[in-house]
Amino acid sequence: NSTSHIILVARAKVLTIDTMNPTVKNAKYAVRGPIVARAAELERELNEGMKKPFDEVIKANIGDAHAMGQQPITFFRQALAICSYPELLNDSTFPEDAKSRAYRILQSCGGNSMGSYSASQGIDSVRQDVARYIERRDGGVPSDPDNIFLTTGACDGIMTMLKLLVCGEGPTRTGIMIPIPHYPMYSATLVELAAVQVNYYLNEEKCWSVDISELKRALDEARHYCNPRALCIVNPGNPTSQVETRQCIEDVIRFAAKERLFLMADEVYQDNVYGHGCRFHSFKTVLFEMGPEYSNTMELVSFHSTSKGYMGECGFRGGYMEVINMDDEVKAELTKLLSVRLCSPVPGQALVDLVFNPPQPGEPSYDNFIKERTAILSALEEKAKLTEQVLNTVPGISCNPVQGAMFCFPRITIPEKAMIEATEQGQQPDVFYCMKMLEEAGICVIPGSGFGQKEGTYHFRMTILPPIDKLQILLNKVKEFHQKFTQKYS
Repeated sequence: NSTSHIILVARAKVLTIDTMNPTVKNAKYAVRGPIVARAAELERELNEGMKKPFDEVIKANIGDAHAMGQQPITFFRQALAICSYPELLNDSTFPEDAKSRAYRILQSCGGNSMGSYSASQGIDSVRQDVARYIERRDGGVPSDPDNIFLTTGACDGIMTMLKLLVCGEGPTRTGIMIPIPHYPMYSATLVELAAVQVNYYLNEEKCWSVDISELKRALDEARHYCNPRALCIVNPGNPTSQVETRQCIEDVIRFAAKERLFLMADEVYQDNVYGHGCRFHSFKTVLFEMGPEYSNTMELVSFHSTSKGYMGECGFRGGYMEVINMDDEVKAELTKLLSVRLCSPVPGQALVDLVFNPPQPGEPSYDNFIKERTAILSALEEKAKLTEQVLNTVPGISCNPVQGAMFCFPRITIPEKAMIEATEQGQQPDVFYCMKMLEEAGICVIPGSGFGQKEGTYHFRMTILPPIDKLQILLNKVKEFHQKFTQKYS
């Protein structure tokens, strides 16, 4: 009968790969791409007892500190536990400073519960603490809590700002200048917003530093086909781990002011500085030191997060952005845009408060807090040096100093034969190389093509986060693999 006939006719789906949003399809995010998917498959196969040339898959693909074995800072977790379960305020095993921080956060929450929404811009008292932290960090440069917006990790803030900046059609379409190599969240977001990605290349020969003449080249070329409106700087760098000098930051600010560019400073790795003679300088400090000609007019937004540094609390998705010299009407629109999403997760906001208002000298948790923080940062410094040293002993691998952040981005020489085989398999040579490293050595790293690189050069990104004994094994395996790979394809 007719009813069964209707059921039997295959009903075409409303949403198919051909009818979905094309900008989503075109976005790429290498940090969780096909190599990572294959790594997960290999782990499953090992668990099912399948024989492999290795006993475990070592994932060095993502800056996820706790997943790599780093322990949380005790004080943060104690105060968060009290925020989640306020009955613990009566528990004598918790230190008084954790209790007082938690109590203050709870007092700022609707119904004294972290389960309530907050204001769209973030909890007032948390924004005040962040502003005070910025003032301390920047040697007294004033910070206004009204200019602080709490975000779902730094990514959310960056995406929101890019959304505000994009407009125009054709040759007037907004162009955004991003460093190459870059963290692929930027390119994926620009594809999604149908903005124009304007690449400027970091100088690998000079430790991946920003080069003003290269910024000028990229800008002048881009002006033929789009309207470049913003310049993104990542300092310390990801994946390139350079720490920009104060002079470089000043030159970038002058350049952006002269060319009328909105400046976006991604400073999430500011606690991660290891390089000899390197120091973190915030864009805001340098801007204010340059005097009112710049500090009263230059539009700047800087981003920070609880996911990196010594905290490594990626899963809480806590972060903030500070806007400087933003037009008041635009600021109102920014608040509106954030209010559509209601607010960033309140547990993440609570963590932001604890990170930027940590135990002070004389408080019960201070000594242990300093001990834990110092241990994590010293270990990272040791691992940064070890990584650079070991990789530079391998013929065909060259690695710049890991001055900051938590990655290295070594350059690799890929033999001609391997390039031909990669092309036959429809793969980029560095993707081919990293897939082989995964299949043969059980090491998961990300090919440089996922971050962008100069034509004809090949790299991979590897995190320095594994515990030092495991990192040593990882580096030796990379060394061994590279030698075998080079032999096989020579």
